[in-house]
Amino acid sequence: MTSNAPTCPGCNQAMKFGGFVLCQREDDNARVCRGVWKCPTPHVWWHWADRPDEALEACPMPEMFL
Repeated sequence: MTSNAPTCPGCNQAMKFGGFVLCQREDDNARVCRGVWKCPTPHVWWHWADRPDEALEACPMPEMFL
C-alpha cells in the first residue's frame, strides 16, 4: 500500500492531513485554500492547494491547528 502523505521536513515522520484553510495569496491577490499537514511531533506545515508540487511551508500559527 502506498501513501500520498508527505513526510515532515522537520523530523521526517509521516504526516496526516488536517484540512483546508482559506487564505489570501499575496503574489496574485487570489483567495485560495492551503492544505494543512501535521506530524506527531507536532510540526504543522501547509501549501497552496492549487500548487501541490511546491514545497511545504512552516505554518506561522501552528497553535491554531493542534
